[in-house]
Amino acid sequence: MSDTIERLRRLMGCLRDKQYGCAWDQQQTYKTIAPYTLEETYEVLDAIEREDFDHLKEELGDVLFQVIFYAQMAEEEQRFTFDDIVEGIIEKMLRRHPHVFPDGDMARFGEPISLTEAQIAEQWQTIKAQEKAQKGTQASSMLDEVPVSMPAMMQAVKIQKKVAKVGFDWSDIGPVFDKIREELDELEDAIAEQDKDHTEEEMGDVLFAMSNLARHLRISPDVALNKTNIKFRRRFGRIETLVLAQNKKLTECSLEELDRYWDQAKREGL
Repeated sequence: MSDTIERLRRLMGCLRDKQYGCAWDQQQTYKTIAPYTLEETYEVLDAIEREDFDHLKEELGDVLFQVIFYAQMAEEEQRFTFDDIVEGIIEKMLRRHPHVFPDGDMARFGEPISLTEAQIAEQWQTIKAQEKAQKGTQASSMLDEVPVSMPAMMQAVKIQKKVAKVGFDWSDIGPVFDKIREELDELEDAIAEQDKDHTEEEMGDVLFAMSNLARHLRISPDVALNKTNIKFRRRFGRIETLVLAQNKKLTECSLEELDRYWDQAKREGL
């Protein structure tokens, strides 16, 4: 394994070599690589959703390459190395799992675990808070810890989880549905007013409320929506096939015809 990683690190060093490397790789920075990191992450999620494990292997390699790329740039600037990254995550995982590694190392691994899942989650948060206090990085607001660059729906759930820890949350799902209905009514009113800014605001409130419902159901709204996107692509692809079989174009079909094809795709289990 270590030899394989070393080969990958050497390859990255060659690509970034100022004299003989690749011109594109030489010019990259943390910020220019960041969008590719996000893209590769979503491709990993897509492969998992489709249970395409050959593709997953490939995409995980792409994600690993992103880490190697950042490490190479950091090492060139004498900020940190790939080994620093690995040592850092090992130390953190040992520190945050005292119920698995009581001595802070792997020497006594294999002893029975007495904590429940809830106790483990509480312990994890306590340790994280202690780490922040030791580093002197305590945020002025607990919500400052939620990255603003995080995708909006994911960010909403993260915010809701944060405030729920201090009791700012409903204890059951009933009021969540009430809130969704309230926000839908307000959205309808904003649309009637033909106020685009207000409509946008209320649309955001609806999406925030829906993400809150997903959180209470312990469902990722991003994953749920992505599944629907995949389903829609599949069914619409079937519509395209059915229309083509009639020697027609989509634009030549009425909405009623397209709906019939859609229903057929549903009956076919797509």
